[in-house]
Amino acid sequence: MLKDIINILLLIFQIFFFLIGIYYFITSVFGLAEKIHGKASKNYLPIKKFAVFIPAHNEEIVIENIVDNLKQLDYPKDCYDIYVIADNCTDNTAAAARAAGANVLERNDNKKRGKGYALQWAFEKILYDEGSDYDGAVIFDADNLVSRNFLREMNNKLCDGHKVIQGYIDSKNPNDTWITASYSIAFWSSNRLFQCARSFLGMSCEIGGTGFCVDVEVLKRIGWNTTCLAEDLEFTMKLMLNNIKVGWAHEAIVYDEKPLTLAQSWRQRRRWMQGFADVCSRYFVRLFIKGMRDRNAALIDCAVYTLQPYVLLAGGIMLLISPINAYIMDYDLYILSSSIAPEFFRLYGIVQLILIPLCLFYDGKMSWKLLLFYPVYMLYCLTWIPIAIEGIIMMKNKDWNHTLHTRKITIHELE
Repeated sequence: MLKDIINILLLIFQIFFFLIGIYYFITSVFGLAEKIHGKASKNYLPIKKFAVFIPAHNEEIVIENIVDNLKQLDYPKDCYDIYVIADNCTDNTAAAARAAGANVLERNDNKKRGKGYALQWAFEKILYDEGSDYDGAVIFDADNLVSRNFLREMNNKLCDGHKVIQGYIDSKNPNDTWITASYSIAFWSSNRLFQCARSFLGMSCEIGGTGFCVDVEVLKRIGWNTTCLAEDLEFTMKLMLNNIKVGWAHEAIVYDEKPLTLAQSWRQRRRWMQGFADVCSRYFVRLFIKGMRDRNAALIDCAVYTLQPYVLLAGGIMLLISPINAYIMDYDLYILSSSIAPEFFRLYGIVQLILIPLCLFYDGKMSWKLLLFYPVYMLYCLTWIPIAIEGIIMMKNKDWNHTLHTRKITIHELE
């Protein structure tokens, strides 16, 4: 009796994994097709005016670099303004940003801490004023650097009719440590296999927290009002419930600093998983029901995307059962693969293993050093399981933890 119950549970877990895995594998193939068949953006005259926002909490080390970088963009200087939001700072972030030439908005509110609150406050001050003449709001993190064509690409996308656009999130420091290498591999593969795929299929891309642009009229209509620890994910779901898709600008590159240590990475990713679990609890049902009712695959895709912490939780349970099965009990752990076309599952596993390295070679991102890091990347992936479990347990905890940024790099070192 117990064996039958456990086998049923194992079968349910495996079917869940299989369906999710097959779905993401099939959609990822279209990310490769995007490179072959994707159309370049039409070039328009630079007619859109942008407000560029940089939320910054104690970022005096790196804030000057991004402000200097943004001042050198290939876009008319009278068509964009730079605003640094010095959010609850206890260092010289505000002074450093002013010295670099940015407009500085100083905010002090210890009860409402975090990027989502800071952006909402700044939008109300700058964009919602009747005298505002901005067409788009662009958001960067303080540790970022930006390709010179970034605003031109956003101008093109807005002129093409897109309302929200995510740029390509690259890595500022991929070779620093095994953690930065693992982050870089994850982001590069996500850009190609997730974002490009959804762009090609006409679904919605996901806002990645930085390097994105929002039409000001959209912000005025639906508001920002994101209060969870994954404000970018929450805003994406709000957009989808209002039938607004996120577009993709592959040539608009933002270089993001990755955490150097496992401890820093753990805290940051736990915050992401807390936000994911929170958003899933509030948006999954609404997105799924609306998607089924409207027969809208993009809505269902976004609903499935919010399940990430629970997919990882299920993976953790499977890994926990494996040694118990091997050394204590005699259950058929791989009941699905052993009963239905085992050769297919072996081939599927091999393809999954080599897909990311092939993707990185495809995009010219792979180097011999990163190839050596790839086995360690597998360990990085496994750490997502306990992080996701922590995130689910702590999803109602809204305490925001700052990630320290110290890599003072200029854009000339990257391009």
